[in-house]
Amino acid sequence: MRRMLKDWGLALLAAAIVYTLASWLKVRVDVPEDAPAFSLTSLEGDALQLADFEGQTVVLNFWASWCGPCRAEVPAFNRFAAEHPEVAVLGLAVQSGGKAEVERAAAQFGIDYPVAIADSISDSYGVSALPTTVVVDGDGRVVAAHAGALSLSALERAALR
Repeated sequence: MRRMLKDWGLALLAAAIVYTLASWLKVRVDVPEDAPAFSLTSLEGDALQLADFEGQTVVLNFWASWCGPCRAEVPAFNRFAAEHPEVAVLGLAVQSGGKAEVERAAAQFGIDYPVAIADSISDSYGVSALPTTVVVDGDGRVVAAHAGALSLSALERAALR
């Protein structure tokens, strides 16, 4: 009996250590409560300003041309954008070079929603890992932020609150 209690105690201690380490290692997105304003130009030359989406939910997906998980989540974002036209989805390229490089990567990834180069705003949105997705409600408040690839169901939970 004593041996069994010792084994259970060690197992619980190990589980607590693993849980603590996992929570410490999880990348957190430190975004202000109110979404920082931005003014970008899409690859097609259209002006993209956060203020233009007032009253509408906006999904900001920060990605990079060299990022495998970024590429992997594109089908989910494409499907979400097609199924939920009431939500604006913007692909925001960072650390990916100039316009020609970003256009090439967006085409290779098969991105079907507007894309802009966003190196100038990534810090203000707390981007420290890629991909990072930030959801802004119609009042300009950040309602969700996630570092790492998102599935379609996770994207829907975050954006369709």
